[in-house]
Amino acid sequence: MRSASVSRRTAETDVALSIALDGTGKAEISTGVGFLDHMLELFARHGHFDLSVKVTGDLHVDQHHTTEDTGIALGQAILKALGDKKGITRYADIHLPMDETLTRIALDISGRPFLVFRTTFPTEKIGAFDTELVREFFQAFAIQSGLTLHVETLYGENSHHIAESCFKGLARALRQAVALDPREEGRVPSTKGTL
Repeated sequence: MRSASVSRRTAETDVALSIALDGTGKAEISTGVGFLDHMLELFARHGHFDLSVKVTGDLHVDQHHTTEDTGIALGQAILKALGDKKGITRYADIHLPMDETLTRIALDISGRPFLVFRTTFPTEKIGAFDTELVREFFQAFAIQSGLTLHVETLYGENSHHIAESCFKGLARALRQAVALDPREEGRVPSTKGTL
């Protein structure tokens, strides 16, 4: 099973995270940020990733460091779990509907981190969660995982639905991209021979 664990400790947060890419969608999430917990639970479920996340953060300041550092650790764990990337599908894209919202996710496990994030939120908060932190999470995740990641919400009116479509779309696309392609026969899917 392709899996990895990451520990990240700073003056702002203490993150312990583990992921199994070939899991069943089991999630044990505790970040101290309820909305982030919800997003990570559905990320695990829709990606079929077994995910364990435990974070202690400086929530007396705000939710920024906890959210960003969780994205960093998740990206690092996925990169580690992929190993040499031999046999993976590499590319994937999906249109993810969530009621009135439609979000498009396209990604490449390229080793060249880049984020295009064309998603806006009609409100500044979802409950106590700052909607600007969705982009912060995706930025941290893309950089640390080495993904080229495009996220674009084509339309939507409800901030919760918009955020959820982004996380579910990421999960579904990543699930496809990390899948092993039997036609690759253990080769790295690149003419360079490495990703």
